[in-house]
Amino acid sequence: MAIRELKVCLLGDTGVGKSSIVCRFVQDTFDLNTLPTIGASFMTKTVSCGNELHKFLIWDTAGQERFHSLAPMYYRGSAAAVIVYDITNEESFYTLKKWVKELKEHGPENIVVAIAGNKCDLSDMREVTVKDAQEYVKFINAIFVETSAKNATNVGELFERISEQIPPLDPSQINSNGAFKVGRHQVRPTKRCC
Repeated sequence: MAIRELKVCLLGDTGVGKSSIVCRFVQDTFDLNTLPTIGASFMTKTVSCGNELHKFLIWDTAGQERFHSLAPMYYRGSAAAVIVYDITNEESFYTLKKWVKELKEHGPENIVVAIAGNKCDLSDMREVTVKDAQEYVKFINAIFVETSAKNATNVGELFERISEQIPPLDPSQINSNGAFKVGRHQVRPTKRCC
């Protein structure tokens, strides 16, 4: 079975639960006292998807504004981006739209975009309706899942749906031992101004 490494970055405001989603997915744990991420943290998890194994290389980026300029370093070369908002915080939903715009302008061309409305266990405090989120996600053609890292609701499904959006490898790219061939990357000539 071929193993594919898929770089995934998590983006969104501070406090929306990005680190909690990653910890729930990778370690199946939840810590109510998770400290804000400084810069970024990194975790991996391998899951089965059809005839392939997808090894997620997950970059959990800091949500504080002062770290925003570092984000392109993490989403460059990513197969997918998960943009997280807190369903109890309408402001985090508006910030999400800025991340989507930035990804469309500066991210990889075929990046899979997933939107996670986290903290669905707190639906009695909801500020962002499911309908509003679904309408926006349909408009940008992204994956949409409401999650609860605390209760483990839909966290696995979020990454399964990302896996399903990754086109399978062409059989000609896979060796008989299950590894896949690495072709030469064509470098486009750069235009020089002077």
